[in-house]
Amino acid sequence: MGRRRAPELYRAPFPLYALQVDPSTGLLIAAGGGGAAKTGIKNGVHFLQLEQIKGRLSASLLHSHDTETRATMNLALAGNILAAGQDAHCQLLRFQTHQQKGKTKAEKAGCKEQGPRQRKGAAPVEKKSGAETHQERIELSVENLQAVQTDFSPDPFQKVVCFNHDNTLLATGGTDGYVRIWKVPSLEKVLEFRAHEGEIEDLALGPDGKLVTVGWDLKASVWQKDQLVTQLQWQENGPTFSNTPYRYQACRFGQVPDQPTRLRLFTVQIPHKRLRQPPPCYLTAWDGSTFLPLRTKSCGHEVISCLSVSESGTFLGLGTVTGSVAIYIAFSLQGVFLSGCCSCSVSGLLL
Repeated sequence: MGRRRAPELYRAPFPLYALQVDPSTGLLIAAGGGGAAKTGIKNGVHFLQLEQIKGRLSASLLHSHDTETRATMNLALAGNILAAGQDAHCQLLRFQTHQQKGKTKAEKAGCKEQGPRQRKGAAPVEKKSGAETHQERIELSVENLQAVQTDFSPDPFQKVVCFNHDNTLLATGGTDGYVRIWKVPSLEKVLEFRAHEGEIEDLALGPDGKLVTVGWDLKASVWQKDQLVTQLQWQENGPTFSNTPYRYQACRFGQVPDQPTRLRLFTVQIPHKRLRQPPPCYLTAWDGSTFLPLRTKSCGHEVISCLSVSESGTFLGLGTVTGSVAIYIAFSLQGVFLSGCCSCSVSGLLL
């Protein structure tokens, strides 16, 4: 699996930490910022329009939403509502798109002549049709909805947010180790329980209401509401030595292709401590109902920072702290693509 350099799609004026794609409009939503520090780096959510230009994918800025002093560090999407993790808070945003007929540059400038200037005796230039002179373009508006504090540790920070299958609830986790479940869009709290001793690193909600959480206490737990169902047993049966502690970095549910009623759970395990000669990281597939491990594969010595599953459940994407991206086949965990993406940690990844 050779490493390839990925072409640059878009360069934001601030560090990017979270990505989403709206399937109804095809918009790419990118968020981040410089935080509250007075460095001159702004905070915002950018809505990008994707299009093919000469066979290559290109992104253009459609709308920029200013988030003032708060950088968006994690992001979830439900229809046209975004849940943005900003410091210790979750901010809901609603965006709406509509088509508007745009004018040509000449019309905007108030120019009386349409088309190029004609020389004497030259044949008249054929007038362009309205479809050519008036282009349909998308306009977008964003409004802030409810916001709520979701983490209450001494140094509070929301690390992850996700919606349930019907977008009526969202779950948050952060540095205080508590899972909190909120109604959408009122953000009324309906459930709160301590899931881990220490930080929650990631969580995933399944369509049957089961919740998987992974934390810095080296545990991965499966919950039904606030009741512990089971804990994943990877270290006990995994390919590592007992003197090399690993922790779960990420978890995601994915569909089983051609079996829409079945799910797999995917997790990433990384060494709990950085070593001079780092041991490998691992990618594991689990049965989505029994939560027993199906297969585990080493995914290199670069520390994994994020995990993504394609909508069909066919592919997995991994990002690393050194800026590379890899794609794996979900069924076999076979690597099919490796790219040098950027010169810093990959914080968000979409397939």
